[in-house]
Amino acid sequence: MPVVDNLAQEYDDVAFVAVAWKGTPEDTAQRASELMPSGSMLWGLDASEEIFALYAVPYQPVTILIGADKQVVERWTGLREEQEIRAALDSLSG
Repeated sequence: MPVVDNLAQEYDDVAFVAVAWKGTPEDTAQRASELMPSGSMLWGLDASEEIFALYAVPYQPVTILIGADKQVVERWTGLREEQEIRAALDSLSG
């Protein structure tokens, strides 16, 4: 998550959203401040798991890249290197 938080500071024309599915709003806010200290990312708690169901996310971490047309461009499970994430983001504008 810290890698994505760093990228969120650079790509100000991209919305970065982190969604948690377990915990309380207070615990989620605390964890978000630890993992995403820049404040550049949006975050939320999906306690009812509606977002996870919508995108068929079985576990975390999962990253879903959604284009300006609101279509899923790419998705991956697990962690990725910063260079790979950057390349995926750059491909959206090119």
